[in-house]
Amino acid sequence: MAEKEVKDEANTANGAENAANTARGTAGFDINTDENQAGTNHLNEPVAEESGEDKLKAELQESRDKYLRLMAEFENFRRRSSKEYQDLTKTAGREVIVSLLDVVDDADRAQKQIESTEDVKIIREGISLVFNKLRQTLQGKGLKAMETVGTEFDADLHEAITEIPVPDEKMKGKVVDEVVKGYYLNEKIIRHAKVVVGK
Repeated sequence: MAEKEVKDEANTANGAENAANTARGTAGFDINTDENQAGTNHLNEPVAEESGEDKLKAELQESRDKYLRLMAEFENFRRRSSKEYQDLTKTAGREVIVSLLDVVDDADRAQKQIESTEDVKIIREGISLVFNKLRQTLQGKGLKAMETVGTEFDADLHEAITEIPVPDEKMKGKVVDEVVKGYYLNEKIIRHAKVVVGK
């Protein structure tokens, strides 16, 4: 009986020791696993950092390339625009001048007619034709004369040269005479009319 109790105690002690060893082994495994994971993570961190740096470098290089391309395109655009502006400035009046050449030809013919004849009526008709053609040509290019006499004085349209007393109360503050005609070009004022205003 005593021998059986000794065996049972020995078995219990062995079981407890085995359980303790198992627990230690498990704990050791967990710790080692954590250490291994920590070591693995630690080894991976620099690789991740290097990968991030490479990505940033690539993005920076791409941004630089885009910037350089944009600068080159803008410089080309600036040069092209400057050249086009210079060409436009040089030839801006060409169309109008070409259209006026016919009027110049008529003026030359009228001058010859004036020199070769003394008939005032013929001279007057020739000059009138030249003037009318000049006006029609300019109107065709968008030139329009202002109508000022009898209208209310408007500082946006008129430049008052002087004021004169008027007998009619209705003419006070209105344009009574036009010294220099005003003009629009395509509905935009290009010259203000110089006028005399009634007071």
